[in-house]
Amino acid sequence: MTLPLTVLGGYLGAGKTTLVNKLLREGDGERIAILVNDFGELAVDADLIEAEDGDIISLAGGCVCCSYGDDLMSALMSMRNMEPPPQRIVLEASGIAMPGAIGASIGLVPGIELSSIIVLADAEHMPAHLANSYLTDTIERQLNSADLIVITKADIAAADTVRDLIAHTAPGLPVVDADQVSNALIFANRSARPAVEPHGAHHHTELLIFDGAVDVEALAQDLATDRQIVRAKGVVPTSDGTLALLQLTDSTWAVSPAPPDASLGVVVISIP
Repeated sequence: MTLPLTVLGGYLGAGKTTLVNKLLREGDGERIAILVNDFGELAVDADLIEAEDGDIISLAGGCVCCSYGDDLMSALMSMRNMEPPPQRIVLEASGIAMPGAIGASIGLVPGIELSSIIVLADAEHMPAHLANSYLTDTIERQLNSADLIVITKADIAAADTVRDLIAHTAPGLPVVDADQVSNALIFANRSARPAVEPHGAHHHTELLIFDGAVDVEALAQDLATDRQIVRAKGVVPTSDGTLALLQLTDSTWAVSPAPPDASLGVVVISIP
């Protein structure tokens, strides 16, 4: 069985958790698994929570919530192997994450298939975010990774202004207001849409080869601080004579033991 996965993205405070609560309440008995980076950032309505056990929170209607921390791949495999398994997965990305890069990594897990990327656009704050030179690139890349853009907080600010900004920043992408959103709309499979990058950007792939031992933690931190790098994965030799597997998506990375016969090298994918 293949589990469909929907990525929810959008900058800090855009309303992702509010949408998650809506999806859970209107799930009509569908077993939905929610993945969040950190339970500390979770704001699922208290009456939906039935029990908590480690990294898993049991929710009403057979739904669950799981924290993935630095190991998204492991969390996805845990969701896939649950008994009974969920019927779909919703991944709530952190506000500074690139949902497109997360979506690209989903294909690494057998049995999990990217259904769509939904990006929330905050009508109250997005004009200021796009005008901020430190945030413009992040907001543009988030919007352009979307299969569907949902405008939130239209009751606070003028949605027409944000619609104009989105039309300029991410032309051609479908846009709806949050009050028009339904589970069927969010969970529709849109994964066939070709990816669009802002300003005609394209992915650049590089293979890093190492002649000697590597401080893999330092390497991971260096790669994570480069805002152009969206994905990195590979094997490096360490000072204790073992091999380490490094996996990075945006600024989130994990290091684990690699098989002793693994091929050396780290593939790095970046956007110029």
